[in-house]
Amino acid sequence: MSTPHCYSIDNVSVALQLEGGAEAIASALERAIRDGLLAPGAESPSVRELASAAGVSTSTAAAALAELRRRGLIVTRAGKRSHISARPPLQRIGVDAAPSGTRDLSDGYPDEALLPDLGPILARLTLRRRGYGEDPVLPQLAELAHAEFAQADLRTDNLCLTSGALDGVERALAAQLRPGARVAIEDPGYAALIDLLRALGFVPTPVSIDERGPIPESLADALAAGVEAFVLTPRAQNPTGAALDPQRATELVGLVSRQPELMIVEDDHQGALAGPPSLSIAHQQTRWARVRSVAKELGPDLRLAFLAGDEITVSRVAGRLELGPGWVSEILQNLVVALLLDPNVHAGLAQASRRYDQRRQALLDALTTVGIEATGSSGFNVWIPVADETSVVAALIGRGWFVAAGAPFRLLSPPAIRVTTAKLPPADAEQFAADLAATLETKQRRTA
Repeated sequence: MSTPHCYSIDNVSVALQLEGGAEAIASALERAIRDGLLAPGAESPSVRELASAAGVSTSTAAAALAELRRRGLIVTRAGKRSHISARPPLQRIGVDAAPSGTRDLSDGYPDEALLPDLGPILARLTLRRRGYGEDPVLPQLAELAHAEFAQADLRTDNLCLTSGALDGVERALAAQLRPGARVAIEDPGYAALIDLLRALGFVPTPVSIDERGPIPESLADALAAGVEAFVLTPRAQNPTGAALDPQRATELVGLVSRQPELMIVEDDHQGALAGPPSLSIAHQQTRWARVRSVAKELGPDLRLAFLAGDEITVSRVAGRLELGPGWVSEILQNLVVALLLDPNVHAGLAQASRRYDQRRQALLDALTTVGIEATGSSGFNVWIPVADETSVVAALIGRGWFVAAGAPFRLLSPPAIRVTTAKLPPADAEQFAADLAATLETKQRRTA
């Protein structure tokens, strides 16, 4: 057995078992990323640096880095050095937590206090012994799904269930696309989706957005670049809070309908809590899917999402599910049915939706008062452009606030921070806005 060869990246020693060539080098770098030796966001070695340090040919080094890039562990942006993915698709060693003594406005999650109490529903839930080979979707749940998708005027002849919104998006794309396919996504967009596309071997292609959703001219550029699919969030867009309005939806339909084979995947992850009406641009497409999760409104442990789409896509997703998990637990399905049909839960969701709107709007109003531009027309988040997001995040920590840097959400869009307002009472919005204004003013004085 050969002796491991050690070399350094960012002053971190990485042991390589050179026997096996590119595969061994890639495995060693993967292990270093998994163990936290190579930090997310750190620069990765160039082909020449890796070849020299590991004592291998440039072709071997290039093959190792290409494998890591294909699997989403290394990310390359045009004109810039490659770096370790901000969220590599490996078992998470730890989760970034808000520093001690700060208010956490970074997570993008709902307020746990506004989720329905599952106890009373579970106490009266009647369950049966389920057998193999039964219908994977309860009839009552299918009816609820049909009613939900009808709000967006979508046909639901084909329906299945997945374990959450992102699971549905992944399965729909995998049912129709091959690795290497270019997929248009909103920029800024959901960080986990960007990571997922890279892990699947797809190429994320940015589409600029404003508060009304994807900008038609930018989508036209992506279509001209040869994208095979477009993933969008019709409302409560993460991280910007953008939401389609009827005029913008009509404009986008006019674009995508010229390419009926373009796959449209819509992620309606927030559903009833999003605020604006449910709109779709997929009506005329041959290939489409819309995913509607219940986790944001009913609770994060309820890993269930409805997936409607064209016959081929849904058939392939359902068939692949049969080869793996088989079906979403009927116990979970029964619980979701009971929750969605309970009048008290309905009243609680309506109240929660109003509170989320009030909290988001309170921050937007407070920011406007101090002269700071921001967007957030729906959902849990407000997006605030800044010149240097890293220093702003650090400065806000010093003032007792923890917010999310925009980098994981961006492809080509400029720097910003994301502030989750779901747990920010209106009474505290003015203080946050004042602290942010003071932070930005201090930075301007230092750079003047």
